[in-house]
Amino acid sequence: MTTTPSYRAATVQFEPTMYEKERNIARLVALCEEAAAGGARLIVTPEMGTTGYCWYDRDEMRPFVETVPGASTDRFQQICEAHHCYIVLGMPEVDSATDLFYNTAVLIGPQGVVGKHRKSHPYIAEPKWAANGDIAHQVFDTELGRIGLLVCMDLHFFETARLEAVAGADVICHISNWLAERTPAPYWISRAFENSCYVIEANRWGLERTVQFSGGSCVIAPDGSIAASIDSGDGVAYAQIDPGTVRKREVLGEQVFAKRRPELYAELMSNSFTWNPGDFFRLYGYQPIPKGKVSEIAVVQFAPADDPSANLATIERHARDLMARGTPEMIVFPELALTGLTDPAACAEALEGPTVTAFTRLAMKLRTYLVAGIAEREGTAVYNTALLAGPEGLVGSYRKIHLGNADADWATAGDKWKVFDLAIGRVGLAIGHDALYPEAIRALALRGCDIVACPAAIAGVFTGAHAGTAIPHNYPIPKGADPYHWHAFRTRSGENNIYLAFANVVDPGRGFLGASAVFGPDTFAFPRQESAILDGEESASVRIDTSNLDTPYPTNVVRRKDLIVMRLPHHYLPLVTWHQ
Repeated sequence: MTTTPSYRAATVQFEPTMYEKERNIARLVALCEEAAAGGARLIVTPEMGTTGYCWYDRDEMRPFVETVPGASTDRFQQICEAHHCYIVLGMPEVDSATDLFYNTAVLIGPQGVVGKHRKSHPYIAEPKWAANGDIAHQVFDTELGRIGLLVCMDLHFFETARLEAVAGADVICHISNWLAERTPAPYWISRAFENSCYVIEANRWGLERTVQFSGGSCVIAPDGSIAASIDSGDGVAYAQIDPGTVRKREVLGEQVFAKRRPELYAELMSNSFTWNPGDFFRLYGYQPIPKGKVSEIAVVQFAPADDPSANLATIERHARDLMARGTPEMIVFPELALTGLTDPAACAEALEGPTVTAFTRLAMKLRTYLVAGIAEREGTAVYNTALLAGPEGLVGSYRKIHLGNADADWATAGDKWKVFDLAIGRVGLAIGHDALYPEAIRALALRGCDIVACPAAIAGVFTGAHAGTAIPHNYPIPKGADPYHWHAFRTRSGENNIYLAFANVVDPGRGFLGASAVFGPDTFAFPRQESAILDGEESASVRIDTSNLDTPYPTNVVRRKDLIVMRLPHHYLPLVTWHQ
């Protein structure tokens, strides 16, 4: 790509009023004029900003829909022409050929409509009046660079933003009527962070038909930091967009797009939870998902030494301390916790080696499952490996698939996902930078995992704080300050409806900040079901539930996997394309 100069962008926050379309458009025009006069070249307005959102059915919506292009887009195109800018408009669209209605985002430029996106992944309200979007996730080339569009619930599914980022989007314009959460929302931040792109978020605020909307419109930088935001009220916020920063596609210094493994992502094109998982996973003699149970799992974070014996002693000390305080049935330790980070290959050993044997015997003595990282040697190859040992011995191992900068020069990448059936549920293993790739945890979820254990050695910042909001959310939705409002790996658990046991190295002198925790499976539950998020060398545990009511159908979200069920894989082909 050629270099594109930086430019000023604006997010517009606005409270529309139902049945007052002309008033809404006039107010939006004034806010866009203000933004354009303030130097914004790209201006993003909220979802359904011309009409409001909470419509009862098609009959109530019908007087307010219009075509694209149409009278409303023409009015905003006049602003674009006068100020040489681009505007993203949220509106209800009617397709004149089918009379179907869509919840649509329209990109308008100086010459007219550049393109549009019809909301593809509907929220609970849309099926009352709108059809699912039939236009794939396109990216539009403009003089400002490559621009993608998403509408509200679309962003809950990592695939939507990933499709646009893989297609080269510098900026994803996300228009929304986001609710039931303090904003800027963690999902918004995660989509910018994991794709190393800007997200311009335009959300509405206010109360409509008893629904409280969250505001928090913002511009999110490629590192997940908030460049500009509005808490509540109508307004405009500005930030600078630098496409050159995006095109490095670096997440925590890692070239994540260059290291994707699309040949291993075939599961993304199917949906194993469309049918009853109790039936699907036992079909043709396959192993059914375990019955599951209420149990306790824990994570431990520490800085591994370069001496396997010392690391084994640290692991045993923390494990015995946890056993003295409770009854954890699984304890997860960091990546390379057994062999250390300085020169893992020098300490590498086979799975029959003395360190693995001692680790396995510890799990057998404690009568609990232990997960920890080790450098594994097989012949001339060395792997960054996670071990799973338990009362019955060494249950299995997994070789890291997505190598990072720190292990690419000594480790060979693995090529198989691994899942194991235990009494506590179906457990998948991931290691460190695997979790930076949303495709990896999705693949394990689609294989029926209740729990993903993730030993990690991830340096840098992947959490963000919130100062609190003036939006009057009802209890128990939090409104106050939170130092861990956003955690990249909490998003991984919620979007896949799994428990994620994330055990990171803590060694601030080397850039490892810890932030280990066990995260729960329900994105929409407050208070969140999770352990403490750790700061120092310490441990945390939490009660989990992978059981089901005595019915043939799933009643537990970790078994039902609501967000997995709502995926639309027919859109996702570019994510698995690797044959050239």
